Amino acid sequence: MTPDQTMTLADLVEAAQHGEGAHALVRAFAANPAFRAAEWEELTTEADPYRRPVRPADLGWLDYGTELPADDVLKLSGLLGHRMLRNIYDADLLYLPPSRNEAADRHGADFYGPANRLRATLAQPVLERHLFSFLATTRLARADSPTDPVAGDPLGGLRRELRGYWEQRRDHPGDAFAVLRATRDRREATTFALLQLSAYLPAARTAIGRGALGEYDLAHPGARVLLLDDYQRWVASSARWTALLAAAGLTPSVGAYWQLYLNTSLARGNHLHQLSRAPHRHAELLGAFVHQRVDAAVTAGAWADAVEEGLGHRPDVPGPAALTPAGLDELVDSLLGPLLALTGGTALADFHAGFTDAAHLARLWDRDLAAQLAWADAIDEHKAKAKAIDAYLTAEGIEVDLDTFVESCDETSTTHVHDEHRLVMIESGDMHFWNNVTHKISLSDGDKILIPKSRLHGSTVLSGVCTYHQPIIPDELYLKF
Repeated sequence: MTPDQTMTLADLVEAAQHGEGAHALVRAFAANPAFRAAEWEELTTEADPYRRPVRPADLGWLDYGTELPADDVLKLSGLLGHRMLRNIYDADLLYLPPSRNEAADRHGADFYGPANRLRATLAQPVLERHLFSFLATTRLARADSPTDPVAGDPLGGLRRELRGYWEQRRDHPGDAFAVLRATRDRREATTFALLQLSAYLPAARTAIGRGALGEYDLAHPGARVLLLDDYQRWVASSARWTALLAAAGLTPSVGAYWQLYLNTSLARGNHLHQLSRAPHRHAELLGAFVHQRVDAAVTAGAWADAVEEGLGHRPDVPGPAALTPAGLDELVDSLLGPLLALTGGTALADFHAGFTDAAHLARLWDRDLAAQLAWADAIDEHKAKAKAIDAYLTAEGIEVDLDTFVESCDETSTTHVHDEHRLVMIESGDMHFWNNVTHKISLSDGDKILIPKSRLHGSTVLSGVCTYHQPIIPDELYLKF
């Protein structure tokens, strides 16, 4: 574009979503006082649904003006990005604290204030591009498309593919459930798994409810009823949801365990929120909705077993009506058939994209949760590995990059992940290291622990001053141990 040409509104919007200007919009949004770094007493925030720490200082070196590559989605940029994006989506919804308190009054004014909503509107497309662009790239790499459509029956190949997915998930609900069954501290692991369910399930069901809004019955009869029925079932099951969390000593208060939500748990809910807020992506939303129905149906038994084995109580897991293969075919026909009459193959491709993107995010979540559960259940082993790695570095005279921190009493590190493997080595002082609501891990002079990349954790200094080091461990050295 030459300097004498006038930029259209579309040009301005496009320019604002890339580079330094785009990142500046995200930093402005993250500056909200409700999102400031956590203090020592804010590991959980049961009484304040608006207090959602983001670690804004890290935005000084992160860059949200770019697209996040598929290989990097579990890095810190993804975690903080999904925290911010959930805050943007939730600012359009009503949340109330269990009882009035001064902190919630203050943070609620910041959360729902007009300045925050304006900054959210500007930052939303930047964050969505950064966090979700990889899905289209991944789809192209897999050459995803409805398989082998039958002549005269464009839904035939899609039905078969979705049935195959249903059968595969029925037989193997996920690696995370297998890891959960193998953990030594079942209560701790089950509690953390339920925290992740609470991070995405209410958000997903709310997004589906939003998708029912509008007036489109003449062109798409029955779709609103199906979406609204799903949300009504969720609302009607609130007592069961509360009881399920209560078995682990948890509350359904929104954002109560904000710091302990995995990147991928937030992403699953954010994906449905993104689609439900974009009317032109209605067919994608319907595909993601069908995936949610399948996922809920095939994992309900696994969740019930996990809670019974981990907490000694078999819950009535809240979810939609049971879904059989025949019911899945009927659901797809009801949702997609009318759209095919309107848009033809475009609706089929978009529906398929929504389903496969949701399935991909579910797979990422499964692997992420499995890895987090396995690491958290083996803290003693990772302490031993840290000592072995440190001894190896010393004996071999190997120098690695190193960060050193000197922090004062009560200084708290908002939960985060590292983009590389690190050791935490306490030179002097005491700290609590934590990755769950169930307990804190005490570290003091000479203690060491290995933190693999992308594992969620935080810390709080207990002594007057704590000095500790974080050697960065290359992948090849990490694999040796």
